[in-house]
Amino acid sequence: MHTPRPPIGLKLARAARLVSRAFDEALGEAGGSLPVWLVLLNVKVRPTATQRELAAAVGVREATLTHHLNSMEAAGLLVRRRDEANRRIHVVELTEAGETAFLRLRTTALAFDRRLRRGIAGEQADEFEQVLDRLVANVGTGEPGAAPWAGLIDRER
Repeated sequence: MHTPRPPIGLKLARAARLVSRAFDEALGEAGGSLPVWLVLLNVKVRPTATQRELAAAVGVREATLTHHLNSMEAAGLLVRRRDEANRRIHVVELTEAGETAFLRLRTTALAFDRRLRRGIAGEQADEFEQVLDRLVANVGTGEPGAAPWAGLIDRER
């Protein structure tokens, strides 16, 4: 006789909520937040991105991104300047303080990832990522693998 299992969506939602909360706490202890981390990461990985491209990469609306950029600019983490070729476009650049924050939060994010992967063999992690991609594809919201943290591991500085 088959024992009933809880719906996979419920288990996934619970796990995502708990992991997200723990990641937020880790970033907070490092002086950041998930939105700040995603903006810093994407500015670093896509240094020539416009605000529109940056919003798409981070996965937020332009108005939400503008709010984050205003706060981060006031904190001295980045600057915005007009594109020389098209004055209607703003280009976002990290300041020295932004570079320092990026490195600090990158260290935190990578340490958190190592914590999550404890006890999971490489093949299991690969299979798990494929399952997550399949779940996303099954609900038809987004492209598997297209994530705001793409390029994190590839970039040293």
